[in-house]
Amino acid sequence: MATNGEQGSESAGAADDRLPTKSPGSPWVRPLRLHLSVVIVTLLVCISAPLMWLTYTKGREAAVTAGEDLMRQLGLRAIDRYRNVFGDGYSAVATASVLAPLLTPPPADLDAKQEYFIKVLQSSPYIDGIYVGYPDGAFVQAVNVERNSRWHDVLRTPSGTIFALRTIEKRGDEALSSWRFLNRDGVLVAERSDGKVAFDPRARPWYSAAMTAGGQVSVGPYVSATTRSLSLTLAMPMARGNGVIVGADVLLEAISRLLNREAISQHGRGYVFDSDGQLIVHSDPEIMAEILDTLSYNPTGRAQATGMDDPAVEPIKALLAGSGNHVGAVQFMVGAEPYLAQISPVEFSGLLKGNVVVLAAPLDDFVGPSDRLLNKTLWIAGILVLVGIAAALVVARLVSNALFSLANEARQIGSLEELDGNPATHSWIAEINVLANALASARDAIHNFALYVPRELVRRIVNSGKQAVGTATRQNVTLLFTDIRDFTTISEQHSPEDVVDMLSEYFQLMNEIVERHNGVIIQYLGDSIFGMWNAPLADPNHVENGCRCALALKAAIDDWNAANRAAGSAELVTRFGLHTGVAVVGSVGAQSRRQYTAMGDTVNVASRLEGMNKQFGTSILASRAVEDSVRETFHFRALGLAEAKGRLEQIEIFELVGDKA
Repeated sequence: MATNGEQGSESAGAADDRLPTKSPGSPWVRPLRLHLSVVIVTLLVCISAPLMWLTYTKGREAAVTAGEDLMRQLGLRAIDRYRNVFGDGYSAVATASVLAPLLTPPPADLDAKQEYFIKVLQSSPYIDGIYVGYPDGAFVQAVNVERNSRWHDVLRTPSGTIFALRTIEKRGDEALSSWRFLNRDGVLVAERSDGKVAFDPRARPWYSAAMTAGGQVSVGPYVSATTRSLSLTLAMPMARGNGVIVGADVLLEAISRLLNREAISQHGRGYVFDSDGQLIVHSDPEIMAEILDTLSYNPTGRAQATGMDDPAVEPIKALLAGSGNHVGAVQFMVGAEPYLAQISPVEFSGLLKGNVVVLAAPLDDFVGPSDRLLNKTLWIAGILVLVGIAAALVVARLVSNALFSLANEARQIGSLEELDGNPATHSWIAEINVLANALASARDAIHNFALYVPRELVRRIVNSGKQAVGTATRQNVTLLFTDIRDFTTISEQHSPEDVVDMLSEYFQLMNEIVERHNGVIIQYLGDSIFGMWNAPLADPNHVENGCRCALALKAAIDDWNAANRAAGSAELVTRFGLHTGVAVVGSVGAQSRRQYTAMGDTVNVASRLEGMNKQFGTSILASRAVEDSVRETFHFRALGLAEAKGRLEQIEIFELVGDKA
């Protein structure tokens, strides 16, 4: 008896004997396994080589493009943050310019001046100090000594001091200075008199610039008189004051911290250059300290900070000084290393014109990981090609006897344009039939499942064993509607990205709790959800599970809101409406796109109950039908009859208070 290997060899030999080696006019007739091997190997090489090359080149280009897009987005965000920093100062100065108590020099209206200045410093994280200079040389200034530690050193503030208020009164030719030291709530901690001082606000750059311009100006960066720190001042004359100038200082360290938070990569840096092309802000704290040391203790405040520890500074200066007026994403060289930069000019209400914000990072930060991954992929692809060639040679010999019968089927499949509705392929090779039938089943399943969302609902429909398409039946269900109180206001107060992040976390929390209580979320309706029990899977305790789920949701959202409140984030206070009754449940929609949902008056009542929470000041409202079903299990508070919008009959409503267990 021949072995399996011998039998296979004999079968292949018999097939080869049936194949003609030559035919008239066809000198290339050879065994099918030879042709198939040559074709497969050629296709592998011809397809894999260009694909590997395209993968490498396009992948690198995609990495650079993605880096440029990211740079552009971060550049816009950095400009926006830059604008916000000075927007606080602008708002404070603009408001102060019309306040009557600031028109009179100290000591007049000193308490009113103090109250306004403290409110400004409490509300803005970027303003170092706010002050008013008077034409007779008087001066009032409030500073946040907690935000700028140099004030502690200069003033030798007593313990507990957060704010310091300085007044310079003019008495004849003398200028007398005194300080008030205040705690976080603006309560007086101590007072101190410094006697005669030589400080005159009329000699400061911000005063003379605002007087000359007759309107709002930005001055700096320059060295502050007291702390010798680098500041940029926004100043403007009082609307009804003759020579009364209001000013606010913004420390450039605040800009440095903002740029440091916007770092695009590990080696990415942020810069701000002034209209003269000089580096005034750097995101690296050590280099920023060098800039501050250079500029703060220079008598003129205009010494040039070189930023020698950063080799990219000089090439960036050369870019800014070039005739090309580079704006946007730019590639440049730092020595022999390519860099990518986003150059964004700054102009805020006519102020800060000429300043430029630059984000820069080595190009390798963007393409390096991609290059390494692509090289690894190319090596793996090359090995797979070699393995594929070897496998093709082996497979070609093993299947050569069957390929004649499959050739016609392969040509038929190759000529098809759409597979939807086509019958499964049939062949005398069992493996081909199994594969064809499996693919046909998968095709039908995917076609049906694509009609339904969400995915978890489709899983439940499949588990229930019901027909998924084209059915809708009457049955008892328990329905839950929720809504977030004042969500429109919350959306106005936060960016779209923050709102999406909050809702994603919120919906994830709600979805987990609903599923844990045997329910399913049918729809997300903006900031609301529509949940259902007893469909698609039967649930004999659907009313009880719905009530228990509503209580669990409220408790979880209360805990979540408490955490948000502690973190300073928005709270999403939620209202709930519960009703149980008969509804038409099933598949609704067009032939090509369907939705699994519930319809009928039961749905309307549940939705209206949710909205009535606003009227009664409650969180969870339930109907009489719910109360009748589970009054032995849960505590309810009767609220009487109420009219629901769009309904003629009144609804008897109850507040779901808690679980008796």
